[in-house]
Amino acid sequence: MIERARVLIAKPGLDGHDRGAKVTARALRDAGMEVIYTGLRQTPEMVVEAALQEDVDAIGLSILSGAHMPLMVRVLELLAANEMSDVPVFLGGIIPDEDADRLREMGVTAVFGPGASLDDVIAAFRTAIAARRAGN
Repeated sequence: MIERARVLIAKPGLDGHDRGAKVTARALRDAGMEVIYTGLRQTPEMVVEAALQEDVDAIGLSILSGAHMPLMVRVLELLAANEMSDVPVFLGGIIPDEDADRLREMGVTAVFGPGASLDDVIAAFRTAIAARRAGN
């Protein structure tokens, strides 16, 4: 039997709008994944510590504050420092296209903007988790 995927959803930074994160968390849960939602105003350190403690298969972050670049740089640094660079990281929010390209180059698995299809989000998580489990 395939182990149920564990996914962390978090809202790093000072942004207080979590509707998108909650909708995504519910969609992933309804798709059969175990979802750990850490809530609002998480620091990168809190996000990575939770991911480490919960032994997650993927991380989904929602950032609407405009602070996506420094927050993601720090999250990715902390993941590397904790030997978790293989954990897929997804980002949702208001992200300019040029920043989305840079984020993917830095190692973010996928960037989803407003209006992204939940089916596409679920499929991206499933694909990335399967690849990680297969050792790719």
